[in-house]
Amino acid sequence: MHILITNDDGVFAPGLLALVKEMKKIGRVSIVAPDRNWSASGHVKTMERPLRVKEIHLADGTPALACDGAPSDCVALALLGLIEEKIDLVVSGMNPNPNIGHDVTYSGTVTAAMEASIAGLPGLAFSIDRPDELSGEIDYDSCARIARKLVDIIVKHNSVANLLLNINIPWIPEDQIKGIRITRLGLRVYRDELVKRLDPRDRPYYWIGGEFPTSLSKEGTDADALKAGFVSITPLSLDFTDDKALASLSRWTWSF
Repeated sequence: MHILITNDDGVFAPGLLALVKEMKKIGRVSIVAPDRNWSASGHVKTMERPLRVKEIHLADGTPALACDGAPSDCVALALLGLIEEKIDLVVSGMNPNPNIGHDVTYSGTVTAAMEASIAGLPGLAFSIDRPDELSGEIDYDSCARIARKLVDIIVKHNSVANLLLNINIPWIPEDQIKGIRITRLGLRVYRDELVKRLDPRDRPYYWIGGEFPTSLSKEGTDADALKAGFVSITPLSLDFTDDKALASLSRWTWSF
């Protein structure tokens, strides 16, 4: 098993290192990750400038490649030949905050896994359901251990070449996690605000601010599972077609 690991928090993020240590117990690991934080970057394909890659070492001495592109760029480069040996699985994370509901369209963690699915490989995105307002150390190691156990199960059962899973782990002690639920995406509620300020030359600039998003905890969703103390595993599809709208629009009279 040859596993490609990436993230959206940057190659030196502690969540990536914890994941690397656990994935090494499953197979050979290669790392291609951004050289800086790309959180909420979405699905990016950089085509109008060159992408640069440099060799670095993680805190434990593990060799890795740092790229100045987005997480999805990192996966694309690796699969297109930057990593010469065939890759069997792409694992993205460990993100320190949840990626649930509509977050999957913004998340660099999730869209890196999507890039794997586009290439016909299984892609797994791992995140921790830690509230943004909390401070202090994050126990990445226990979450990475859970991730490794889940990867073991997925590898044994996976019959879908481009399986795409969004996996969120509750922010509670490992021995208090109640189990695993297979879920659908829930509804994320954003409270974004436009913050306008002036620079020293009185020219306006803008921030997208606001409170941390919340979720509607509806039965069967990722948010509901996490609230109840379960690991949430949501299978995703790259087919965004709205079947209800498709059926409705097909009945319209279209002419011009």
